[in-house]
Amino acid sequence: MSFARIYPLYIAKAERKGRTKAEVNQIITWLTGYSQADLQAQLSKETNLENFFAKAPKLNPARNLIKGIICGVRIEEIEEPTMREIRYLDKLIDELAKGREMEKILRKGLINEK
Repeated sequence: MSFARIYPLYIAKAERKGRTKAEVNQIITWLTGYSQADLQAQLSKETNLENFFAKAPKLNPARNLIKGIICGVRIEEIEEPTMREIRYLDKLIDELAKGREMEKILRKGLINEK
């Protein structure tokens, strides 16, 4: 499945709850290291999810702090790497839609970010 197919669903979920496309993009760039231009290029190419995460410039090390249950599965127990990355993103978008502060979504203050 292409990332371009899922991306509008993330935007719609956030906007239904009064959040913005810019916030969704901030989460994606924080998680993957893609710049805004690189993100748009991946959307244009309709990159599949596996390649979207495999080619991410710098997966954020703080993503390991993302815990909890998504789609009935505990994120920490997902062994398949690509699926775990997808679920990290799903969890962050859920937190956004639930009204969590961006600072907490991006795990600021929980690790030393450079």
